Amino acid sequence: MALQAAQIADLVTTTQKELGRLKWTDIYPDLQDHIAFRKIMDAHKVSFSSGYEIQFNVMVGNSGAAKNVGLYGQDTTNVGDVMKLASLPWRHSETSYAFEKREISMNREPARIVELIKTRRHDAMTSLAEKIEDNFWGKPTDSSDDTTPYGIDYWIVPNASEGFNGGAPAGFTDVAGLSPTTYANWRNWSAQYADVSKTDLIRKMRKACTFTKFVSPVAHPNYNTGDKYGLYTNYNVLGTIEELLEAQNDSLGNDVASMDGRALFRGMPIQWAPKLESAATDPIYGVNWGVFKPVFLKGEYMRESAPKESALSHNTMEVFVDLTYNFECRNRRANWRIDTA
Repeated sequence: MALQAAQIADLVTTTQKELGRLKWTDIYPDLQDHIAFRKIMDAHKVSFSSGYEIQFNVMVGNSGAAKNVGLYGQDTTNVGDVMKLASLPWRHSETSYAFEKREISMNREPARIVELIKTRRHDAMTSLAEKIEDNFWGKPTDSSDDTTPYGIDYWIVPNASEGFNGGAPAGFTDVAGLSPTTYANWRNWSAQYADVSKTDLIRKMRKACTFTKFVSPVAHPNYNTGDKYGLYTNYNVLGTIEELLEAQNDSLGNDVASMDGRALFRGMPIQWAPKLESAATDPIYGVNWGVFKPVFLKGEYMRESAPKESALSHNTMEVFVDLTYNFECRNRRANWRIDTA
């Protein structure tokens, strides 16, 4: 039997292992990607605001002032109330970590393998990323839930009927204070598919993209920063779409998975959202990031406190990271989703 280094007692006693200093492998997250957290951390693509709530203006109709007239007709004017206010509350999330002062003395060179504080902060921020991902892909339980942010399932609601039928989410009678029953244009596009094929799901996606692209006949100041769609689904859908791509290509060569990671729809990548693996209806979302975005209270964007002594232990230092935010959609009918039954 061959002798190995670990079996030589003096060598083990007098020599350290190769310690992989200052780096570590993080196998904790269950999700392969955190789409919402990446959006939030891109500070150039989020909005900042003030006030005790978030409010925006919505034109829900027109006065019908235009008409056809004859010569010498009598003038009449028509003024109507066409503006409404939508609003949503701020929501708050936090994470934290702590350390004991004497741990810092122990965790210093030359004995240090990794920086203890960095591992504690990494742990806290990973927890926050997972919480934000839960918040983004979900919704409050109902109108009495006063802590959960208004995630994607609050704004983009499923419906079996094809068309602008995504009304109020379960547990609510309105969306941001406006009733989709009263104002039919305050609804998202919805549809239902039976199989992932060009004649079913793909055809409905094409229609959804066409029907949700609105161009105002009159230029005006508006909230849309440009039609920037993101397409998100789970692997059941994405994997089948990639197989569709292979089936329509006659020159794939010897790559048995040549279309993996290359699925496009109208030039837009179809992205796998790991959080949707648990979605029973295999949805695919068309999110228009021109009107759908996270908004933060100015000064409360990932605000990290300085270490301070715990009220219960003078040697324990605590650090908190706070954010006050919500997800807002300023034009629901520019977004769509398609689900199975």
